[in-house]
Amino acid sequence: MRLLTAAVATLTLALGAQFANAAPIEIKFSHVVAENTPKGKMATRFKELVEQRLPGKVSVSVFPNSQLFGDDKVLEAMLLGDVQMAAPSLSKFQKYTPALQIFDLPFLFKDMASVDRFQQSPEGQGLLDSLRKKGYVGLGYLHNGMKQMSANSPLRVPADAAGKKFRIQTSDVLQAQFEAIDAVPLKKPFSEVFTLMQTKAIDGSENPWSNIYSKKFHEVQSYITETNHGVLDYMIVTSAEFWNGLDDDVRAEVKKSLDEAVAYGNQIAAEQAAADRQAVIDSGRTEVIEITDEERQKWVDAMKPVWSKFSDQIGEDLIQAALKANEG
Repeated sequence: MRLLTAAVATLTLALGAQFANAAPIEIKFSHVVAENTPKGKMATRFKELVEQRLPGKVSVSVFPNSQLFGDDKVLEAMLLGDVQMAAPSLSKFQKYTPALQIFDLPFLFKDMASVDRFQQSPEGQGLLDSLRKKGYVGLGYLHNGMKQMSANSPLRVPADAAGKKFRIQTSDVLQAQFEAIDAVPLKKPFSEVFTLMQTKAIDGSENPWSNIYSKKFHEVQSYITETNHGVLDYMIVTSAEFWNGLDDDVRAEVKKSLDEAVAYGNQIAAEQAAADRQAVIDSGRTEVIEITDEERQKWVDAMKPVWSKFSDQIGEDLIQAALKANEG
């Protein structure tokens, strides 16, 4: 009996030691932008919060600047377990759910406050769950900002873009947007954009101010037109297998940390958009063009027909919900 008791005690101690020394759950967070962007700062804050609240249980490794995967490969890698979290731009999800193409419709949202209202609405929150059938879980939206047009020649009206090559994300809506102004859209990875601009392989692109400044696009583009024609936001996403495999208490703390990090990132996005815009102007490396209301309306008139082209795929009810968000 003493031998049995001793054996049980030894086994208990061994299991306890094994549990105590168990490797922490690793979350690899992959993204494609610089660490000093809203997304980069959000990911860093997420790491800090998780490791503070779950010491020894969860470890977060952040891989910026496409060090681990580009947005075009990261979702495939996620299902294979090679990465646990990512924040691709919303354009990257069209092949998983066409409804998310709503965020690419030109001139749909009045400003970032409207975008936020829509994302927090029942319709916007419902879109986070639209990926579950494909094996993903949407955990939240992260802002970057409204997009501006850049090129090597002035863009004041749509006719100025005719025949020019613009880099776009992998998005059929964005392709249609540029085709509507007789431009040539080219789907290329974000990591290649600076070189494409520098070598004149493309004439221009569309980006929010934080991307333009952090990636130094203003140094290789002669003009930036302040169009605010679209939004570039992200969805923080994980695999359903990984997420559902976490213990309830761990999952709750990770989600709480992420929500706080996203709120921080969105605050940074608002502040940084204005600061980076001014930094671009102050650099003197490019000319920022502020178009008139009349000129802007010409862009709206040229691009708005794209809405009807995709309304069946997106859902007219979603488009109406987005327009309602513009009303405040």
